[in-house]
Amino acid sequence: MEVTKELPVGTNLGLVHMLWMLVSGALLPERGAIFPALQRIGLSAEAIRRAWASFRGGQWRISDLLRVWQSYVKGLEGWEVHRHEGYRALTVDITAFFRPKLQNCPSRHYHPQAQRALPAVIMGVMGEVGEINGQRLACPRAIERVHPKDPREKRLWEEILRQVNRHLAPDEVMVVDAGVKISDLQAAGIERYVIRLATNFTAYRNTPAPYSGKGRYPVYGRKVRPLAGKRKGKAIAATVPDRVETWELDGRPIRADIWDDLILPGILPGEGLTFRVYAIHDPAYDQPWLLATPLSLHAPTVRAIYQDRWPVEQIPLAAKQMVGAHRQFVHAPESIQRLPELALLAGSILSFLAATAPLTPTGFWDRHPSRTPGRFRRALIGLPFPQSYPFPVQLRKKASVTAHLPKGILAHRRHPAVFVASG
Repeated sequence: MEVTKELPVGTNLGLVHMLWMLVSGALLPERGAIFPALQRIGLSAEAIRRAWASFRGGQWRISDLLRVWQSYVKGLEGWEVHRHEGYRALTVDITAFFRPKLQNCPSRHYHPQAQRALPAVIMGVMGEVGEINGQRLACPRAIERVHPKDPREKRLWEEILRQVNRHLAPDEVMVVDAGVKISDLQAAGIERYVIRLATNFTAYRNTPAPYSGKGRYPVYGRKVRPLAGKRKGKAIAATVPDRVETWELDGRPIRADIWDDLILPGILPGEGLTFRVYAIHDPAYDQPWLLATPLSLHAPTVRAIYQDRWPVEQIPLAAKQMVGAHRQFVHAPESIQRLPELALLAGSILSFLAATAPLTPTGFWDRHPSRTPGRFRRALIGLPFPQSYPFPVQLRKKASVTAHLPKGILAHRRHPAVFVASG
């Protein structure tokens, strides 16, 4: 109700029905069919039609719903934003709702099992990371669609980075995985970021290499390889770090090798933006974390900021597997974008409800339950929409006269049928 109360009368109630259908997991037993899922929560045929009309043609945008939801989350008792050396993380990621049978799907995304790009509706998600009741969660700030004329994933990243650059607060740090490169962040003008690098990443010193005594004087800096590698069966040693930081975390010794004042390949010293690279070796992980940032931060801080990227992955996880929106059967150009947007919002709502509601064990065998969206969804699934709940005055059915309008298949016809006599 809090999310939709500012919408027009009628549309707000229809979206409440849609959100309850998603959060309660009614899509799971119906295998993604929206009308049967709305019927499962106890709506009448008229209420189902109104909910569908509000979803498909209602005057609402996901940005307005997210603004209200973000304001509600920040007002929750116990919500605390994570800060590290005064900075808070703004985590960014891209998720895909695969639609392999959808004709004229606007975009494609790589599927690891298929090992190729498949038709999919891709969305960019930005979220602020905080904690409530001991759980780290990401509150979504924005959900971005692909450009209608250029639906490439690269173009979507460019739009997201431009938006981040416009709205990144002075105390915020953008945190991204290896899906983008440092050159992309620098081209977008982002000055505060933490990015994970590929294990074969190389950079160069920001000072020219010393003269060897032969040939022309060097114009580029020395090459820096943070992690050892192999090429044509031959081992390549890692570059000696400029400094090393060590500390203990939960009894594990952690080491961070750090290289300062680096630039990207192909850039002359003194002409490019510099950054630092941290190779964090943790016994709990097989591969070291290779992170880069232009900020002067301690290694434990860089590690903690990158860890704050992980909660953004729970939003699509809850929206797909927990809510059941991984299987979709809408085909109108606007509906195929609106349903993933609403599902991502529902996934965030489900996670926060699970974190703030009392513990709900799955059964007698669940002796040590946690506040997870899966457990909370199991408690809601099969429950009808609360008809006796006292709704606000503005959240009501719109008193419109519709008796004279055609219903069912007759309402789909935009032009009268024309019959031509033969012979």
